[in-house]
Amino acid sequence: MRTDFDPAAMSRTEFYRLLTAVVVPRPIAWVSTTSADGTHNLAPHSFFTIASVSPPVVQFSSVGRKDTLRNVEATGQFVVSFASERLHRQVNDSATDFPHGVSEFGAAGIASEPSVRVKPPRVADSPVALECEVHSTLGIGDSTVVFGRVVHAVVSDDVLVDGHPEIARLQPLSRLGKDEWGTVGGVRELSRIRHADWQGPAGQQ
Repeated sequence: MRTDFDPAAMSRTEFYRLLTAVVVPRPIAWVSTTSADGTHNLAPHSFFTIASVSPPVVQFSSVGRKDTLRNVEATGQFVVSFASERLHRQVNDSATDFPHGVSEFGAAGIASEPSVRVKPPRVADSPVALECEVHSTLGIGDSTVVFGRVVHAVVSDDVLVDGHPEIARLQPLSRLGKDEWGTVGGVRELSRIRHADWQGPAGQQ
C-alpha cells in the first residue's frame, strides 16, 4: 500500500513539509553576504548543491525574499561556509529572524574573518569556505535559485588527509524533515562499476 499526495490539493506548507521530509539529507549552505551599506548577514540555506564543475558553480535557493537574496542582488557576491556538526547551534542561531539590518555574526556571537576575493566575510570557525561571485539567478515560483561561481576556496589543514578533505574530520551537518538535523553515521565505500566488470544487477548477484 502507498499513500498518494496531490500538491494541487494541499497547502504550500503541507507539501513543503512533505518535500523536506523525503528529500534528505540536504547539505547546508551557510551563506554570508554584505548589504550595500556594509552590514554583514549570515543564514543557512538547505536547498544547496553543485551546479557545474567547469566553471565551478554552486547553487542555493532562497525561499522568499530574505536579506541573503537582497544582498546577493545588490552586491553580486557571497560566501558559503561549511556547516559542521560541532557548529550546529551557531548554524541554528543564524537562522533566527533578526530584524532587517542586524548582523547575525554580531547578534549570535559568531566569529568572522576576511575573505580573500570577495567582500562578505567567512565564518572563522568553519573548516571550509567557498568565496563566490554571482553567476546568475533564476526565479521559480516563490523561490530564487542563486548560482555562484567559486573564485576562491579555503580548507582547514585540520580536515585534510593527504591534501584531500576527509569526511570523518569534516563532520558535515545536514537538514532533514521537521526540526530534525542529520550527521554522518556509517560511511560506505563503493566504486563505480566499469561495463567490462559488470556482473548483473545487484539484486540478482
